[in-house]
Amino acid sequence: MSTEQTERLTYEEARAELVATVERLEAGGATLEESLQLWERGEALADLCQRHLEGARERLQARIEPEAAED
Repeated sequence: MSTEQTERLTYEEARAELVATVERLEAGGATLEESLQLWERGEALADLCQRHLEGARERLQARIEPEAAED
C-alpha cells in the first residue's frame, strides 16, 4: 500500500491493520526482510493512528475551550 493510500485510512482501518500486522510479527515464521517490512508498516500505521487521535483531541479541545470561556 502506498503512503498516499495509507494516509486515507480511517483511524479504525489503520488500527485494525496495525493489530493484524503485530499479530503477524508475533506469530513468527517470516523472513528477516518480511519482518522488517511488517515492522515498517506497523510504524507507519501507528504514526497515522497517533495523528488521528491528536486531531480528534484538538477538535474536542477547540469545542471545550469556547464553552469554558462562556461560564
